[in-house]
Amino acid sequence: MAELLARPAAAPAAADPLRVVLASLLVGRALNQGVLSAKLGLSQADFAALWDAYFPGEPMPLLDGPCKDSLELDDIHQLLLGHRAGSQVSELWLARIVACACCGRDHLWQDLGLANRAELSSLMTLAFPTLAALNVGDMKWKKFIYRHYCSTEGIYLCPAPSCGECADHAKCFSPET
Repeated sequence: MAELLARPAAAPAAADPLRVVLASLLVGRALNQGVLSAKLGLSQADFAALWDAYFPGEPMPLLDGPCKDSLELDDIHQLLLGHRAGSQVSELWLARIVACACCGRDHLWQDLGLANRAELSSLMTLAFPTLAALNVGDMKWKKFIYRHYCSTEGIYLCPAPSCGECADHAKCFSPET
């Protein structure tokens, strides 16, 4: 990751606090961690723009993960876009990347190929601050995103009136390992 961050990024990209998270996503993909495609779920044009602005130079070889688009991919993408901070172009890319990773079966940070949940929490707080602020109980991110999506669509799958009363509370709020 240090090699990527040492590359001379364009001025706006160099100042973007999300650059570290983007580097971590790329390293994870190079190590075949997570479920994302070699382009992180982005179009060729967006991936090239990310690479050229944030990590110019010879691209590192990235591997394709097993991710397949989910039925709600575009809806999750739109949900994330609606909560972006609005200060960096990287937020547009990260909305798509996170939405694509939601198709995986592990914790979201693992499906993204990140090193730990703290990296994901940083990504969410910086890129999607209003959504992150709603996760007051520190629910697991993928569960939280889907729960928020379902509630905005009027879909309620949890039988309990509140998370504290739910029999599955530990599944949603226990530490991610």
